[in-house]
Amino acid sequence: MLDDLRKDIAGLISLYEEQKHRADVLSLKLSKAEQDVRKYKEQITDLNLQIDNLHLMNAFMADTDRQGARQRIDKLMKEIDRCIELLEK
Repeated sequence: MLDDLRKDIAGLISLYEEQKHRADVLSLKLSKAEQDVRKYKEQITDLNLQIDNLHLMNAFMADTDRQGARQRIDKLMKEIDRCIELLEK
């Protein structure tokens, strides 16, 4: 009877260690997956910004050449800078 109890306890300890190891492995996988998700969200944000910039550039280039579009963008940037300066005062 005592031997059976010892065997049962040893079996339970073994099962516990297996489950603990499994939980540790899953925890590492979860951390890696969360890190990947953060990285991919950053990439998505960057790509969306690039898309927006391309849409803006195409809107300016739709009716004229690249040089004219560049000049209009530069003019808008200067106006934005002036507005920021006024807001800071």
